[in-house]
Amino acid sequence: MCGRFSVDKSLSPIVSELFNTHYSVETNADLRPSQSVATIVNNGSSFQQVNALWGIKPNWSKKLIINAQAETVATKPTFKQAFQSQRCLVPCNGWFEWRTEEGKKVKYLFEHANKMPLYMAGILFQGDHTELVTLTTQPNDKCGEYHKRMPALILARDKDVWFNAPAQELEPLLQHVEDRVINIKRAD
Repeated sequence: MCGRFSVDKSLSPIVSELFNTHYSVETNADLRPSQSVATIVNNGSSFQQVNALWGIKPNWSKKLIINAQAETVATKPTFKQAFQSQRCLVPCNGWFEWRTEEGKKVKYLFEHANKMPLYMAGILFQGDHTELVTLTTQPNDKCGEYHKRMPALILARDKDVWFNAPAQELEPLLQHVEDRVINIKRAD
């Protein structure tokens, strides 16, 4: 996943209703690493919005880490604890990838086929600031034509499983969504 996605304030009422909480986001058609991201967490009895900075920079890393691979998030020391107890969802309108075509980079938007919100899987880290890492997975066939990874997307119907199931039972949710869920279009 390239590291850019889009949120629109039109998400607010849809996400608020689905999670039975107040969710509010300002439009940002080019959300980038290190910026504030509105996430949804479950505090045990209800859902709530938590804003987090996208990316972590552990002492051993020379650069900001914005993604973790879904295949190894449960076992990598950097992510293991957060994956067990600090899971979140990142509502968005879609994400962007670039592909070289005829010698030029062309930007594409990946969005829900029915224009509904997408919910990217993420994990939070608490420190001086709350920080976010999003999860990526192997792409479906459609997305694989553009990039070797795609966000791990949690379907709305699976939100309770994502937040409540033990980490070792989440592997089925971390697979790519079906091709038909995603619409891809040029984002010129």
